[in-house]
Amino acid sequence: MSTATLPRVMIATEDAFELMTVSASLRLHGVNIVAEVQNQIVAENTFRSLQPEVVLFDLLFADSHVIEMIIGFRKTNPELGIVIMTACVDLRLLGIPATSIPRGVQIILKSSIADLAILNSAIIRSLESSSIAATAQWVTGNASTYEGNIASIIHEFTDIQVATLRLLAQGLSNSEIAKVRFVSEKSVEQIVARIAQHLHVSPDRTRNLRVVITGEYFKCIGAPRHL
Repeated sequence: MSTATLPRVMIATEDAFELMTVSASLRLHGVNIVAEVQNQIVAENTFRSLQPEVVLFDLLFADSHVIEMIIGFRKTNPELGIVIMTACVDLRLLGIPATSIPRGVQIILKSSIADLAILNSAIIRSLESSSIAATAQWVTGNASTYEGNIASIIHEFTDIQVATLRLLAQGLSNSEIAKVRFVSEKSVEQIVARIAQHLHVSPDRTRNLRVVITGEYFKCIGAPRHL
């Protein structure tokens, strides 16, 4: 297939090293990279001028306003293929509800990008999915056993449990979470207990339960494992 017939891809990430390595690797795999951008203004201008068929975004690009950006891009081009790279196993942990993600988006764990064929495949599927208005799809590829297991656990969390976990990770007490969530403190205690159970975190005199749960939260969003 000639370059002229390959889908035109724009990559957007603020990480210069990631941008350079991913772009170079994808080109070696025959992907037609037409633009590499590192900030929101350049991304918007480049999208308008070059009209790529696929955009590949790092979720943290543009101060985490990626969802708003791709919704705008999709309005301009309803058949636009969209791939999001993230280290987070469930976007709800970042405050992004599944309903806000445009249809057809391919969401790929960064740990899977070690195999560029998986990312290349996600780019092709993003075009196919957008044309049939398929639901957003997670691409885990060669994610580690840990990430695969924790992703399956978190995906089973209710939205209430996820919201409570996020507030707990921000350092709020049960009483403070109860005020934010407009529920009783007893309800929060029960939700926290269920979260601990799901995460296989048991009460331990040598460890603070909330600290351990918070550590698990940061692992889930892609922070270093030692947190």
